[in-house]
Amino acid sequence: MTRTLSARDVRAALLVRRELALIDLRSEAEFARAHPLFASQVTSAELTREAPLRLPRRDVLVVLYDDGEGLVEAAAESLRGQGYTEVYALEHGLSGWRNAGLELFQDVNSYSKAFGELVEARRHTPSLAAEELQALIAQGADIAIVDARRFDEYNTMSIPTSTSVPGAELVLRARALAPRPETTIVVNCAGRTRSIIGTQSLLNAGVPNKVVALRNGTIGWTLAGQQLETRQTRRVEQVAPTLAREARERAREVAYRAGVRWIGARELALLSDDASRTLYRFDVRTPEEYAAGHLPRFRGAPGGQLVQETDMFAPVRGARIVLSDLGSADAGESLGVRADMTASWLAQMGWEVLVLEGPVPDARETSELAPPPVRTAAGRYRRPYEGTDNPRAAMQAYLEWEYGLVAQLARDATHGFFVL
Repeated sequence: MTRTLSARDVRAALLVRRELALIDLRSEAEFARAHPLFASQVTSAELTREAPLRLPRRDVLVVLYDDGEGLVEAAAESLRGQGYTEVYALEHGLSGWRNAGLELFQDVNSYSKAFGELVEARRHTPSLAAEELQALIAQGADIAIVDARRFDEYNTMSIPTSTSVPGAELVLRARALAPRPETTIVVNCAGRTRSIIGTQSLLNAGVPNKVVALRNGTIGWTLAGQQLETRQTRRVEQVAPTLAREARERAREVAYRAGVRWIGARELALLSDDASRTLYRFDVRTPEEYAAGHLPRFRGAPGGQLVQETDMFAPVRGARIVLSDLGSADAGESLGVRADMTASWLAQMGWEVLVLEGPVPDARETSELAPPPVRTAAGRYRRPYEGTDNPRAAMQAYLEWEYGLVAQLARDATHGFFVL
């Protein structure tokens, strides 16, 4: 029989920053209805397959739960069979959390989205409505619209005239589209989080342009009755050396203010040898760059998505994270901008995060190290902001949910976030 921890015990562990993986074994759709803030959704089958990647340290505290479906014992037995020694069940499952009067969150990637809402509330991130942006496009105004989502999301649907610049690439590449300070940069995503974080990234970095978010992203655009483009492929392929150097200086200053530290190969070896702490290693460049060559043991996690989906990539809350932006030749654009900006956000989200700098041993791999998990269609939660055929009521309800996240964070009181 698996040992149990009460909801209050788990909350205490989160508050004192003990390393903890709180794993929801249900389907993603069920998870999206209700879960604790720092829970990560991993089905029993996925956990058996992905445990060495997701839970690198075999003696980390793992707490499993369901909502009465009877999933915990088999999953716990599987983990114990793989050598995990500190496996517990959440006492009375999700009901135990609820009955303890603790906060429950909806949707997926909830704490990243809640953090984004906190950033907007604290920094008053500037934005404009879909109707205002449409008018600027019609007038031929001096604007550059940058889409901060993954390229495949942009390719599915996008704001007219926009260019794909995924989140961690913004400080590096946005000014290649808007080299004149008089050009206004407009950042959009599908909903709110990546627009807010992307806009605030450029503002934190002190770019000379006016920068605003498209309020509510493609959801807001659609609710305004305006048409999206599809199958667009606009990207920023090259950045002038002068702009790249400027971006590096700006990103480094932001990361320094967030408390990020920089390490080399010697320090990375020390961290790797520390058996008392979980260590995640992420390469935050584009998927194409990662596939062309990356450092051994570094997993591909494009920086914007790592900030958006932190619970998926790093389920052990309280672990250390090392980021790399080092390419196969470390030439041209690979100057650490993306690692620094990603690290600045993770640090504000309460992570101990370090950035790896060169020189490092030139041992590169081209095989992917466990790419981001691909979820099957069974039990998948249909995001109200994906695709082009979502009901208006679902999109509006999603926005209303996001607006309430700051108040939920205050009630939950375990997050430890700060905002520059």
